[in-house]
Amino acid sequence: MTYQRERLELADGDFIDLDWSSPDKEIPINAPKNRAILVFFHGLEGSSKSQYCMNTMRVVTESGWLGVVAHFRGCSGEPNRLPRSYHSGDSEHIEIVLREMRKRFPTERIFAVGVSLGGNALSKWCGEQAESAREVIDAAASVCSPLDLGITAVAILHFKNRIFNRYFMKSMGESFAQRMQQHPQLRDKGFLTTPRDFPQFDDHYTAPMHGYQGAWDYYYHASSRGMIPRIRVPFLLLNPANDPFVPAWLMPNESEVPDNVTLEQPEAGGHVGFVTAPFPGTLDWLPKRLVAFFESCPAAR
Repeated sequence: MTYQRERLELADGDFIDLDWSSPDKEIPINAPKNRAILVFFHGLEGSSKSQYCMNTMRVVTESGWLGVVAHFRGCSGEPNRLPRSYHSGDSEHIEIVLREMRKRFPTERIFAVGVSLGGNALSKWCGEQAESAREVIDAAASVCSPLDLGITAVAILHFKNRIFNRYFMKSMGESFAQRMQQHPQLRDKGFLTTPRDFPQFDDHYTAPMHGYQGAWDYYYHASSRGMIPRIRVPFLLLNPANDPFVPAWLMPNESEVPDNVTLEQPEAGGHVGFVTAPFPGTLDWLPKRLVAFFESCPAAR
């Protein structure tokens, strides 16, 4: 995939980078007539270069739609300007991006997808907005959302997930080291350049920097599972039963969600894997499933 990058300046002095799938040389500011827009929110330490973003943007482009990856602060390859970063409950980020898309494309169909951390933030926003979300988007999908951040923070410490924990701690530590250089007031927490686990990092940085009392206060208030019954737009909640971070018993059942929420819980898929076909496999199942779901949703306008 090749992208066209746009920088969206924010009211607080920070910025968000948007990577558009448009093959045109100009950033698509005006409404693309008779085309749907798919807005993608990536996972923790992800970007438009993540395989799930690139594969989805490719399929979206082939379908004649317009796609855009909305980077969380500091994830586009350039540090954001403020000491704050992003987090799993960052529905403010979702609000800013989706309202901007509706402002630009007042008559087109807009779909939103969130993966992992992005899926939790998107689910939380949809629940917070309830009926008002219909004014902004036509449908949404959450893929491999952690649902309950506290349970996920503990699950990743399991022996079988040690490689994942090591990867995330290394990436988050490097990001904090870079942030510490920009903002000297963070240097008293220099131990977070080599964090031990999520509870340590979240207790000392994520929670206080984003207005929470501590890691477990953050996990409680930022988790999306309790917001799912409030969602009113057509919504796909896709959680594989073998996701190593989300125990199958944590996933909601049909009696816990409204009729507009489609629960899809395949036996396999891992954490945003969904590898199909013989070895070495392909990664096009997820983007095709997302496009098929959105095509099945009735037009809201």
